[in-house]
Amino acid sequence: MKKYDAVISGYICVDLIPDFKKNKSATSIFEVLKPGKLIEIDGLHATLGGVVANTGIAMKKFSQNVFLNGAIGDDFIGKIAKRWLDDYALKGDIKIMKKEGTAFGLVIAPPGVDRIFLESLGCSQLFDNSCIDFDTIAQSRLFHFGYPPLLKQFYLNEGTQLIDMFSEVQRAGVVTSMDFSLPDNESESGKINWPKILKRVLPHTDIFVPSLEEALQIMMPSAYTEIQATAGGNEIIDFIPIETIREIGQRIIDAGVKIALIKAGHRGAFLWTNDITAISENSGFDLHRGHWNFRELWCDAYPVEYSKIKSASGAGDTAAAAFLSAILNGESPESSLQYATIAGRNNLYCYNIHDELPGWPEMTSGIKVEVNPVVNLKQLKNNNLPGVRRNPVFKKQI
Repeated sequence: MKKYDAVISGYICVDLIPDFKKNKSATSIFEVLKPGKLIEIDGLHATLGGVVANTGIAMKKFSQNVFLNGAIGDDFIGKIAKRWLDDYALKGDIKIMKKEGTAFGLVIAPPGVDRIFLESLGCSQLFDNSCIDFDTIAQSRLFHFGYPPLLKQFYLNEGTQLIDMFSEVQRAGVVTSMDFSLPDNESESGKINWPKILKRVLPHTDIFVPSLEEALQIMMPSAYTEIQATAGGNEIIDFIPIETIREIGQRIIDAGVKIALIKAGHRGAFLWTNDITAISENSGFDLHRGHWNFRELWCDAYPVEYSKIKSASGAGDTAAAAFLSAILNGESPESSLQYATIAGRNNLYCYNIHDELPGWPEMTSGIKVEVNPVVNLKQLKNNNLPGVRRNPVFKKQI
């Protein structure tokens, strides 16, 4: 028996979220943020953010015994983060950095459009392998890490520290998992050759859970550039054809990942698997290989009551938390996809997932009531997803 179900490590921050008025919805961010325009808001919410807090808190809500590993600064934002960690009784090894402040993000999320993040990386730029609690990781069933593009030490020197870390964790007999974030093209991380780094680290990554846009950018960068140009200022995921999505998933599996979850927001979630024997034979795992091996599945997003939406911040992390929890519980791939998609939807109704996010029993009941079938992508004809809104703007085949 391992001491912990999961160690969640990497990027942690404080998110500051302006509360836009719910009676005003937009179809484009440019309708909201215009130079010289005054925008009234209904307040400001502050929460812990980043993969360490979001995924860690959600997994705790889902009855997993988690340990958090990250870094905050010795500043007033860090003191706020430390108080929350203590109040939520979250176990962990959170380093206090003296040289840099705590990472924080301004999350601009008007109703009706996708979020914009203004991120100050702070002391996350100093977080490296010397901060990783390998002893505790060895006592856990799962190690989940994110987000490399926001952690400078893990992409320098062609990702040497990232690869060394995942290799060491795998040698300890712990299942490895990684989440990603979208590199800012204008920043240092945006100039990094991510396909080259991913080619080296994915063979040591058992589970990979990027968003659709992230996966396209790092696995098919030329297609990403072309589709982004076609989308203009609209959400790029609406312009990615299903055949391109299937190719992305297969490339991730071919790179060495055993289980790949691609989170696609309102388009649901996609799942690819290889031979998962290496995962199922690890201590504390009980995945049925006949059910999990060599699958390609899609689950549509759960319906959203727009009047109940509070914030989309952290929805992808919460979806990943539910997916990983389902795997730790020995669920089927179909159920794991359903847990991921309903958790991502439930996150939209929360400002503070620690206080407001439904737990595992409530999600299980929700899945039984709100029937949301899982589709086998290999059996689809003409690459069409049933029930998905077709976007006529994108016409060119990638």
